[in-house]
Amino acid sequence: MFKRKAFTLIELLVVIAIIAVLMGILMPALQRVRKQAKGVVCRSNLKQIGMAAGLYAEDHDLVIPRSAGWSTITEMRPWFQCFMPFLAEKPIADDYRTVKMFRCPSYPDKEQTLGYVVNGWPDREGGPSWHTSRLTECEHPATTIYLADNEDGPWRTIIRKATDRDLTRCDVWTETHLPDSDSRDITRGRRVARARHRHGCNVLLLDWHVEWMAAEEMTVNMWKFKQ
Repeated sequence: MFKRKAFTLIELLVVIAIIAVLMGILMPALQRVRKQAKGVVCRSNLKQIGMAAGLYAEDHDLVIPRSAGWSTITEMRPWFQCFMPFLAEKPIADDYRTVKMFRCPSYPDKEQTLGYVVNGWPDREGGPSWHTSRLTECEHPATTIYLADNEDGPWRTIIRKATDRDLTRCDVWTETHLPDSDSRDITRGRRVARARHRHGCNVLLLDWHVEWMAAEEMTVNMWKFKQ
């Protein structure tokens, strides 16, 4: 009669230790893959928004909105609502909050409904450009940013609906809004994400291509329509 073989307690502990070591090795790699996947989704979001913006411009004499302010631009609506009819992803009940591509999947506060900030850079020194502009006014569309990842932090506004009073705090119109700024002022503080994806952010440029940009590479001139 044969004796039934079984694992000893020591052997079981060795197996558990090996599994723990393998998990310790694999988890950081899996987290990196997950972050990269979110970055890909974010770039895809911006690309689709860019396609919608291009279609909107074609229907509006090459005019695009330059502000998130709901009462200051064409059609009395912010840029994201202007583009909704041209998106492949259709909103439910005309509510922009049902459109997933307006949110970066890496934004830490899931109550944020607007994951991107828009180019409101003034044509002259002063306040933001709360108006529309023709694409033909932009001298270098391939290097001029239209949208970028929205920064998160205690000084940043969480947008919950299209009529929020602080919606214009998602406009970029001064140097201290850029990712290399250390300002956390509610009005003048950093608005473009410094490290949303790796050590930079995703941007949509005015020729409607999308790219990742390191925080230290972004300059004031990349936001100006006219150099």
